[in-house]
Amino acid sequence: MSSVVRASAVRVSLSNLTPALGSLHNQKRVGRGQGSGYGGTSGRGHKGQKARSGNGKPKAGFEGGQTPITKRFPKKGFVNPNRKAYAAVNLDRIQHWIDQGRLHSSPQTPITARELLLSGCVHNVHDGIKLLGDGADFLKSAIHITPSRASKSAIKAVEAKGGSVLCQYYNSLALRDCVKGRTDHISASPTRRNDILWYTEWRNRGYLSPEAVEKIPHVSERWRELSRQLLAFKAQSFTKKPVTQTTE
Repeated sequence: MSSVVRASAVRVSLSNLTPALGSLHNQKRVGRGQGSGYGGTSGRGHKGQKARSGNGKPKAGFEGGQTPITKRFPKKGFVNPNRKAYAAVNLDRIQHWIDQGRLHSSPQTPITARELLLSGCVHNVHDGIKLLGDGADFLKSAIHITPSRASKSAIKAVEAKGGSVLCQYYNSLALRDCVKGRTDHISASPTRRNDILWYTEWRNRGYLSPEAVEKIPHVSERWRELSRQLLAFKAQSFTKKPVTQTTE
């Protein structure tokens, strides 16, 4: 006959708190005599590398003194510290998401990385969104989108349907604010020469190009000032100091 043990309802206080069963163990005391089983050599055995004080293990990749394999093999190539890994999105996928009602866009509220991520159109924004032109034949809607980069075929296909593409620069912090929907931070501007030249060209639909500043309705005043400052070098003239040749 089974018996049911019911715990009495006792109010928990500091006086009746106890540790869980099996959560506490006695400290392992070594070097305190042979009777404990851990005396003498303290469980390390006699001599050898593993019996020494300290870690007792060589560093990873150590091969006993011979030249390790990481040094025997030749090295080729390099890792570009300025590399960018963009999340590619094709036009047919965006049209499929629009048909399902998962994406909406207008000139005032374009599609950004936040909408693409929350709708499941992309699973990771990586270093930004790049719009590609695959599936342009399936595009039926006029979409307005603000990616980090866009291909020429994608720009042509979107604008043929009455949409618009505006490529905006994002660093890691600005992209995180875009995904989280934060607008209380000032977005970073491009600092590398390649990025400045790319985002100030209208053929790339860069948001700092003079044409974008005039045509796009939701351009902020800060973008206008950045466009003016970053393109000032084209109107500047520099006088070169004449080189005088000395004859000995």
